[in-house]
Amino acid sequence: MFNKAKRIQALPPYLFAEIDRKKRAALAKGVDLIDLGIGDPDIPTPGRIIERLTETVTKPANHRYPSSSGMMEFRQAVADWYDRRFGVTLDPATEVCSLIGSKEGVANMAVAYVDPGDVVLVPTPGYPVYEIGTNFNGGEVFFMPLRRENGFLPDLSAIPADVLGRAKMMWLNYPNNPTGAVTDESFLKEAVDFARRHKIVLCHDAAYTELGFDGYRAPSILQVDGAKEVAIELHSLSKTFNMTGWRIAMAVGCPELVATLAQVKSNVDSGVFQPVQEAAILALEHAEEFLGPIREVYQERRDTLLDGLHQAGFELPAPRATFYVWLPVPGGWSSADFTARLLDEAGIVTTPGNGFGEPGEGFIRMTLCSPADRLKEAVQRLQQISL
Repeated sequence: MFNKAKRIQALPPYLFAEIDRKKRAALAKGVDLIDLGIGDPDIPTPGRIIERLTETVTKPANHRYPSSSGMMEFRQAVADWYDRRFGVTLDPATEVCSLIGSKEGVANMAVAYVDPGDVVLVPTPGYPVYEIGTNFNGGEVFFMPLRRENGFLPDLSAIPADVLGRAKMMWLNYPNNPTGAVTDESFLKEAVDFARRHKIVLCHDAAYTELGFDGYRAPSILQVDGAKEVAIELHSLSKTFNMTGWRIAMAVGCPELVATLAQVKSNVDSGVFQPVQEAAILALEHAEEFLGPIREVYQERRDTLLDGLHQAGFELPAPRATFYVWLPVPGGWSSADFTARLLDEAGIVTTPGNGFGEPGEGFIRMTLCSPADRLKEAVQRLQQISL
């Protein structure tokens, strides 16, 4: 009856919505699914964080509109956590902004800075919203391939000069979704220098810095000298504290970039419910108390899944961070076909690598968001498939 906007008509099916459709179809047939598809923690939010929410939800002051940029107490807690965790000093008034989850921040950065014809440099395989936000605002995506032989880092020197002449923004994401790759300050410095040289807005999606294994601690891009001149970093409590449904995150860094993002938000949303912010303050103030047990669970799961995959004949390094395993598919299989076979013959839900971009072909992504015993069972089921 009504014609959708062209930007909506041009959208491909959202990757995870399609996976959810296939899951529902399998469940309707009575299949006992082991879901290693979407990165949504199955571990409950720590109890003390929930208690803080219930304590503060009855305050009348919390029943009114919140600030779209966040309570100053929350922004101060973010600044204090960045100082403790990364040694980065932030002004909570000008260099911190709350987000309704980092996905919202990703989309709204394009609203803030991308005009029709502007180029945005986007890693592939990568989180789909980097591309979708660009397209919604009339920008053009230039994909930066992440390949195994380059450690899943983009080759900035391979970006053509004519592309750089129109480039407005660049996205990076480390620790990386979907590959699980990590990087160090040397590459982040290269990226900051590159962005400064070409006057590009540098956006770093840092949602997984706290999910490190074997003692690994991921850096913030703001630890690089000069980063605050060009970079904004998006961080989230979703994966960090098992709070995906709470929708609370933050953008930090360059005051100009933070202020422009906040300007967008003041026109399109009304901020995060204040009791959620108060609970997030507690989470940040006691971060290591909560994070230690969470990391231990994911480390056990990673080791369980990797041991089983190695025994099944798969060769892959142990990821040092994130709750993703980026698994090469057996020879002769496409990512989509192998994903379908795992679902149809073994009841295992995974994500085809090419769903995150063409260079993801030849891989599938598995998550660690199921208990260790289910991961063991998943590997046993996989071993029963003739590969």
